[in-house]
This record gives sequence, structure tokens and C-alpha cells, in this order.
Amino acid sequence: MNNLEILLYVVLGVAAIAYAYIIGVRSQKGSPIIAIALAMVFSAFTALQLTREGIPMFFANHAANLTGLQVWWDIVMCAVIAFFFIAPRARKQGMGLLPWAVFVHATVSIGLLVMCARLFWLENKANKDETIELNDA
Repeated sequence: MNNLEILLYVVLGVAAIAYAYIIGVRSQKGSPIIAIALAMVFSAFTALQLTREGIPMFFANHAANLTGLQVWWDIVMCAVIAFFFIAPRARKQGMGLLPWAVFVHATVSIGLLVMCARLFWLENKANKDETIELNDA
């Protein structure tokens, strides 16, 4: 087993733990710290990939065969679906959707994670401000 295969299984294991946490904890608010930390880790991995293999390899990988193209379509569809579900909450918090749509379209998961971090921070701040107002009343 090579390093990339090991990394694949590590990521699958971490994802399984994340799903279990999300299902089990039932938190009513998102964590901006976790979202931005994930964005930073994935950004670092992306930078490594771009440094070692370059931008052309990214496109070559997704256009080499039907499997690569299917993976690309899956990523794009997941990003659009996630943006669709995030957009109403983001709009409610006053986030302009056009710049975020461009950022998400250009970076996919990285953009979504940064957008979620900002959204969670704004929601948590609004909830905290609302609690303070209720306590003052």
C-alpha cells in the first residue's frame, strides 16, 4: 500500500467519525473554528498538489476517462446543492451571495468551508446578541 492509498483510508476514517459526530451530537449551531480549520487543511493539501503536479494535472485527472469526469460532476453537483441549502441562511445573515458563489465555484470545498465558517460565526454572533438583549429586557 502506498502513501496515497493510506491517505485515502485515513480520510475515509475521519469522514466516518465526522458523520457519527454530526448524527450523534445534534448540535443546533455550527462551529466556525472547525469549518475554517478544515478549509485550512484542505487548502494546504491543495497547495501541495498544485506545487507538485500543477494545474494541468488537475484537469487531466478529471478528463482522462468517464470515472474522472463522473467524479468531477459529482463534486460540482455537491457544491451547487450545498450552496442551495446554505444560501437562505447566508442571505438572512446579510452575506452577499454573488461573491460567495464565485468563490465556491472557483474553489469548491474550500470556498464552501470558508463560507460556512463565516455563516456560523455570524449566526453565533446573532444568537449571542439576541441572548444579551433578552437578558437586558
